[in-house]
Amino acid sequence: MKTPAIALKANAKSAVIDILNARLADAIDLALITKQAHWNLKGPNFIAVHEMLDPMRAAIDTHVDIIAERIAQLDGVALGTSQIIAKATALAPYPTDIRKIADHLAALADRFATLANQVREDIDATDEAGDADAADILTAFSRELDKDLWFIKSHLE
Repeated sequence: MKTPAIALKANAKSAVIDILNARLADAIDLALITKQAHWNLKGPNFIAVHEMLDPMRAAIDTHVDIIAERIAQLDGVALGTSQIIAKATALAPYPTDIRKIADHLAALADRFATLANQVREDIDATDEAGDADAADILTAFSRELDKDLWFIKSHLE
């Protein structure tokens, strides 16, 4: 007896799984980067920025889980080990020698923007592959990244 499966062609599933695993790596990296900044910033408005970053990290973690679960739903393997993330992330390495809030915010803004822009491209790619659900998942993630980027940039002006 054949088990029921999501009705996407194998090549579409494979393409979507590859896209989602790439974004999974970036999202896990961004979550770690956000916490790195949270722990190490110093300067005026410390508490406001420190407390702003924790909910951002929590939101990223929520999207990480949703992305990984979609990969599994498509019969793929969600690739989220630290070894894989270190090799697969498209985000620039985060500087660990910075302390000033403005430096952290600038580094975060760059990485949030990089991922947000890539996710927007992937919305179209997953939709074109025929997976409207993956596109919807990425659309929600895009909205979150754009909102968080706005919060970060507002502290820099």
